[in-house]
Amino acid sequence: MLSLKVLEALNKQIKMEGDSSQVYLAMASWAEVQGFEGISTFMYKQSDEERMHMLKLIKYVNQRGGEAKVGSTLEPKLDVTNYKSLFKQLLEHEIKVSESINNLVGITLDERDFATHNFLQWYVAEQIEEEATARYILDKINLIGDDKGGLYLFDNEMKNFVSPMSTVK
Repeated sequence: MLSLKVLEALNKQIKMEGDSSQVYLAMASWAEVQGFEGISTFMYKQSDEERMHMLKLIKYVNQRGGEAKVGSTLEPKLDVTNYKSLFKQLLEHEIKVSESINNLVGITLDERDFATHNFLQWYVAEQIEEEATARYILDKINLIGDDKGGLYLFDNEMKNFVSPMSTVK
């Protein structure tokens, strides 16, 4: 059985994951309208992945005797000046999600809920990969600079992007 404190923290994380899905969805839509087929494909996949993170939490809460809360999501407020600002915001958002996961892990330790602590280790590892991926992509964007040919190749590569961290597992 989950303690009330752990349950509240898990439900907060469920909302965070739902909001994350919305952020990626808004980014995907913007990229698609701008003609960035590869970036939009990547962002749509990420949105789906964040939704799966939310569902995994919901199922866990319900299986542990809690009741998962699915609240409304926030409308993302994004700077869509250009694709580079989009990816900077992506990194900032993933750092925020990592902080939230870390706070949740801390609560599980305080509450001596080792089952939930163990469950959350997957999220800790996932966030390491998410942040590393965002940094990797930003490095590529900085290498491109203002080169239109480089931007074309980058967008094309994003269609089938595989995180360099995913091969490390």
